This record gives sequence, structure tokens and C-alpha cells, in this order.
Amino acid sequence: MLNEKVILITGGTGSFGKKMTQIILENYTPKKLIIFSRDELKQFEMSQRWSTRKYPCLRYFLGSVRDKDRLIHAFRGVDYVIHAAALKQVPAAEYNPTEFIKTNIIGAMNVIDATLFNNVQKVIALSTDKACNPVNLYGATKLCSDKLFIAANAYSGRNSIFTVVRYGNVLGSRGSVVPFFKERAATGVLPITDPRMTRFWITLDQAAHFVLKVLEIAKGEEIFVPKIPSMKITDLAKAIAPNCTHTIIGIRPGEKIHEVLIGEDDEHDTIEYNECFVIKQKLISEADLNGGKRCPEGFKYTSNNNPDIISIEELQNIIEQISDDYNIEKSRWSLEDIIQ
Repeated sequence: MLNEKVILITGGTGSFGKKMTQIILENYTPKKLIIFSRDELKQFEMSQRWSTRKYPCLRYFLGSVRDKDRLIHAFRGVDYVIHAAALKQVPAAEYNPTEFIKTNIIGAMNVIDATLFNNVQKVIALSTDKACNPVNLYGATKLCSDKLFIAANAYSGRNSIFTVVRYGNVLGSRGSVVPFFKERAATGVLPITDPRMTRFWITLDQAAHFVLKVLEIAKGEEIFVPKIPSMKITDLAKAIAPNCTHTIIGIRPGEKIHEVLIGEDDEHDTIEYNECFVIKQKLISEADLNGGKRCPEGFKYTSNNNPDIISIEELQNIIEQISDDYNIEKSRWSLEDIIQ
């Protein structure tokens, strides 16, 4: 599907963008692959690994999603956009709310406007479990972003398709708890916010392959949620540094004990498939199911009621495969037969 296409990744120098770039260059022959981001140093560092000389399809575009004019120019001739640009740190959002609004909400509006102006075929916007029943500003901005992208289908005239992918924490990504725990392990003490805490987890490779499959099958107005495992934060600490002691520091502003990927209010719009859920706005007929099944009344998908819990041993196996730049094992997600 990506061969001879023009693909643009916003926030392309982040952990997800680099993994997606690796997968695309290894498996496809795009006409162009545009890395759009605002950090010239990260673009320089990325170009040392994937140079335009070795990969003539690559383009490195400096720009911010806050700048609509720059996005309109960057999106010219683009077939597919993967929107990964966002401010993401929960405590930073509580202290700098306007900056998160400018990037995550206004930036989303700018991506939509640039898409419509250039008749981009498909946009896949990345979301987060924190967008469901948000209690922090970061989650609230991503919920608003999700709503904007879903609503954009109503006035695109079907020339452009907008779809959202929502998943949990990315194991080993830059700024995540894995590298933090590894760094703090040398002190002999790991800080734990709350011993009851659970989180959804997905690897970079799994996230990227899931997004590519959604890009292939998306029809617009959907929120795709992969079925991913949960883990206890204390188990992660034991997996990374089994000999360390733990100190309880308390929940930070805006944090939850457990995360939610699908809230109870969404159960009537949610379809379950073998390896994912699809929240489909205004689900009204059996024809909308496409081989899936409606979720039962009262259904919700939370990190503490998830039947798939990662053990300490499984976590250790995964962590061992995370390299310095957080590349990880081959994806175990296969969505070929989810939706016809």
C-alpha cells in the first residue's frame, strides 16, 4: 500500500517516528517519506542513521504543527499522514497548560485544515489511554484532538479520511519509565508512585505495525484500540532491578491509579474483534459490525480489569530486547483478517 506513495510523519523524530521510518524503509518503496518535526538537532541525528543519500525518498522538513501555513506547504502532494506530534508529559501539562493546548489541540486543527486543503487521502492520528475519561490536561487535550479528527470526516466530502489509533504507554520509548528505572537502578532505590498502579503497555514495534494496518483498513470516523497487555508498576520495577528497594512517593498531579482505553460510556459504540476494538461513532446496524461483535452492556477496558497481564518474567524478556535507541522485538500483532 505504501509503495510509490508519499507519506508524512508529524513528530517524525520521536521514538515512534523513528521506528515507523525504520519499518517503512525496510519493507516498502515509498515515493517520498517526509519527516516533519521542529527540532533540527534530532533531524540531524536521525539523518546520520537514515541519510538522504542512501535513501533518496527521505525528506527532512523543519516545522511545527502550530504553524498552519508550514503544514499546508509540507502536505502538498502527500497521500498519507501519520500524526504523531504531541506534547505528552503529564506533569509538564499541568504546569504549562497553554503550551499543550497550542500543540495538541490547535496543532490538530492545523493538521486537519492542511489535509483538507491538499486533499490528503488518509490521516491516522495517534492518541493515548489518557484521552479516555481524562483527569489531567494532557488527556483532555488528546480527547479534544480525537474529537476533532473524528468530526473532520463530516466535512471532508470523503476526499480525506480521518481515523484515530488509541493505545497505552509505549514500553521503552524516550521519556518512559523503563529508561528512568534503568537509570535509577544504580542508586539501589526505585521511586514508586503507588504500589496499586497498573498500566497498559505496547512496544514500539507493535504500535507501528498496528498503525500501518489501520492505515490500510481505515474507512474514517473510527477509533482503533489494540488489545494489549497490562502490567503492575511494581512488577516492572522488579523486572528491571530485582535487587532494588522501593520508596513510595505518591501520585503526581494528573495521574490515575489505573488507565482506561475504553470507558463504559463508549460500550454501545464499540465493536470487538480478535485483536482490537473499534469505537465507531453512531453504530446503528449489524452491517457496521463487519464480522465483529457488539460489546456487552457495562463493558469497559481498563488496565486493572484486563485479562492479559504481563508477568515479571515476560517483562524481563521484553526489556532485554530493547536496544539503546529502544528498538524492540518483532511485532506479534497480525490484523490481516480483522475487517474485510
